[in-house]
Amino acid sequence: MLSPTLLQMIPSVMEIAFTGFISLAVVISIWSLWEATYKGWMYARRLHQIPCSRCSFFTGEYNLKCTIHPYKALNEAAIDCPDYLPVVISSV
Repeated sequence: MLSPTLLQMIPSVMEIAFTGFISLAVVISIWSLWEATYKGWMYARRLHQIPCSRCSFFTGEYNLKCTIHPYKALNEAAIDCPDYLPVVISSV
């Protein structure tokens, strides 16, 4: 059988292990939340680089969004569009 001193140590060892487990779970949860937030932020920054809405070939229509590259329009493929031409607003 176990000695009385060993039986007295079991609750304190279990308490330390449980505290360590809870602390590890909290740290992993915070890390996962931070990582998901960072990835979402980077994805949003990438999507804001799409120049279609500022291009003169952009129609804004549902059926034909762009007259030159209709399948690339408003997608990540349009970020480095070689035919991008900024809209010129005349002040006349």
